[in-house]
Amino acid sequence: MTTQQNQSSSLIPRLSLMMFLQYAIWGAWLPLLWNYLSGHLGFEGARIGEIFMVGGIGAVLGPFIAGQFADRLMNTERLLGICHILGGILIWQLSWIDTYQMFLLFSLMYSLIYAPTLALTNSLSFHHLPDRDKDFGKVRVWGTVGWIAVGICIGQYLLHNCTPAIDPELTGEALAAAKTAQINAQNGGIMMAFKLSAALGVLMGLYCYTLPSTPPNREESTNATAKALSEIRFQPLITLFLIAVPVSCIHQFYFVHTAPFVQQVQAGSEAGIATWINNIFGVGGGGLMTLGQMSEIIVLALMPILALTFNRKSLLAIGLVAYALRFFLFQSVGTVEGSASELQLAMVIGGILLHGLCFGCFIFVAFMVVDEQMSTDVKASGQNLFNLVVIGIGIIVGSLVAGWVAGWATVDGVMHYDKLFGIPMWGAIACLAIFLIAYPSKAIPKS
Repeated sequence: MTTQQNQSSSLIPRLSLMMFLQYAIWGAWLPLLWNYLSGHLGFEGARIGEIFMVGGIGAVLGPFIAGQFADRLMNTERLLGICHILGGILIWQLSWIDTYQMFLLFSLMYSLIYAPTLALTNSLSFHHLPDRDKDFGKVRVWGTVGWIAVGICIGQYLLHNCTPAIDPELTGEALAAAKTAQINAQNGGIMMAFKLSAALGVLMGLYCYTLPSTPPNREESTNATAKALSEIRFQPLITLFLIAVPVSCIHQFYFVHTAPFVQQVQAGSEAGIATWINNIFGVGGGGLMTLGQMSEIIVLALMPILALTFNRKSLLAIGLVAYALRFFLFQSVGTVEGSASELQLAMVIGGILLHGLCFGCFIFVAFMVVDEQMSTDVKASGQNLFNLVVIGIGIIVGSLVAGWVAGWATVDGVMHYDKLFGIPMWGAIACLAIFLIAYPSKAIPKS
């Protein structure tokens, strides 16, 4: 075995655990946030959209703070450790805060600390892995495993501790009221997701100090962010950054509205296959949504082969097609009132499973393109700049739009999901058309 192979085999388990914890921290609460804020705290759609929005502010400021620190001033692993320990303390507070102003304030502070760490873990991995195309997928897939693990754990907790039993003899309005009571109890139990996230955050912060040393380049005097910005004006980065803005807004629609949609379908499904699904994934919507991360694992596991078989443009286009198809399926299910058929449940599951192609072929590949095209000494800032688009601008704009569209699609207190999901579906189709025209078919990596 060569020295490079020995280095890769020893690094992969360490970086994989880093990714597991990084995404478990986020996945514990993000898919269920709308349910908690709307169903338990009683916030209205526009205010919920504002709370989701502040999650993107940290990604906006990340390139100018965390990227500069990691590229010029401080070891990346040390910066990650500080951010995660402080983040764990902050996210714990969200388990008991029940006012809009305080929840918004603590969400903002948490986003400023957590959001930059997403790009920094990518940058740290790219810095140490000798073969980016071959090894990064093996590492990043464990972030998806972490998201799945906590999603199912919270779903099972809600099923066994926050789901009152329903008298089998109930019918009509009494049965509907009992199901509503179940959903309300589940939404209240979501506070445990914040506590789990906090514990994982502190654990991650301590673990970061055991990661490989990733020092800054102190000899370079230029501002790393400014240099990275100057490189975006060239193809394919300029098209990728511009098209990623609306795509990330569409991506945010999924995380804002899918859990309550899935929760409604699960609650309305008849006994049988639905009971079997609930026993595995739990309730609340977040557990069943982990099917999307399971499909993501398959796509990421195949990425070394896909990256050699297809060019970057083809992979990115596949991701955009998956976005459009996912929301077409959700739109076709429509609003579930009373009971949901097995076909409707199957269509929801199909839309969730497309998450693997959406994330793997667009978001994941896009981060690879950014790393390929940026100069060596500004890769962390380049990753943070793209992070700014994906979980910065995308979350800010996407959350506000998702909140506004939710109000528009709600009629007499009932959410019309056919109207709601039609917006991101047509948006994805438009993005695909623009992308196919503007993005170059061939791009020569810089590094």
